[in-house]
Amino acid sequence: MSDYLDNLLKATGNEFATKVSDGVEAGDVSSYVDTGSYILNALVSGDIHGGIPSNKITALAGETATGKTFFALGMVKQFLADNPSGGVLYFESESALTKDMIEERGIDSKRMIILPVTTIQEFTHQAVKVVENHTEDKPIMMVLDSLGMLSTTKEVTDITDGKETKDMTRAQLVKGCFRVLTLKLGKAGIPLLVTNHTYKQVGTMFPTDVMGGGSGLQYAASTIIFLSKRKEKEGTDVVGNVIHCKNFKSRLTKENKRVDVLLRYDQGLNRYYGLLELAEKYDILKKVSTRFEMPDGTKVFGKQILNDPEKYFTDDIMKALNEAAQKEFLYGGFDEESEVEDVV
Repeated sequence: MSDYLDNLLKATGNEFATKVSDGVEAGDVSSYVDTGSYILNALVSGDIHGGIPSNKITALAGETATGKTFFALGMVKQFLADNPSGGVLYFESESALTKDMIEERGIDSKRMIILPVTTIQEFTHQAVKVVENHTEDKPIMMVLDSLGMLSTTKEVTDITDGKETKDMTRAQLVKGCFRVLTLKLGKAGIPLLVTNHTYKQVGTMFPTDVMGGGSGLQYAASTIIFLSKRKEKEGTDVVGNVIHCKNFKSRLTKENKRVDVLLRYDQGLNRYYGLLELAEKYDILKKVSTRFEMPDGTKVFGKQILNDPEKYFTDDIMKALNEAAQKEFLYGGFDEESEVEDVV
């Protein structure tokens, strides 16, 4: 039977086909791209040391100034640090990045290519060419920042000709783009990070956030994270933003879970922010009034812990936090009824 199935597999001519016993390459996730935040890693992969899938499409969607580009560049930096022979192709539609901006964030500019794109067709053509010419021994990551700013060839032509008609083909072009890319990215083992804008859907009792550009990205993405924010203050000074990250869609972890991460103007993304809440919920650290009780009995303020995280987040605590993350974010990680009873 095995030889017979092998012959049938060859007869299909399907470059993506494989025997399940050999691994379903386009579907399996063997590695991750670190997001730069332990709690965000847990949200999207169920592992504080994980991150976004290394062979799938991940979308960061949110309103203006919620840190979409900042998160994207942070993941680029981590990807290059974790893959010394790797490179990043950054498709950019907003003309917002400069060499200084990239290097100031500690990113190796020699291993990053910026590809300005104006239309969906340009991005699709160039992205497919990249995937088809990729060699497995050189890991790469692709970023599209942002989908919402991409036009279409027809729209560009109409504007040039002075026409004001709306291009009704855009949503179909977006769908076609991601239909083509999804399997190719999975087979090649290339992560694609896409940023997109959101808007309030009106006409309902409770307006909800939806992504622009139609349903193409929503169907194709393995993970969609919705971002919103509130200001972080020290006294009366605004020192950064707390970004609310909601797992709108996920094929790996529970949907509609939410975590908070901290983006400070002077320090960037705080890697440990959000872990204290997880530690308190699962009794890894007990909250005593306004302080946290450490395993040795000392009581420390949360800000003190976050200011010197390597001292307080010991290996044992991080191990316990990772076990808690699996219960909190992975399907089947805990008994729903037990959790409700504990809260009650």
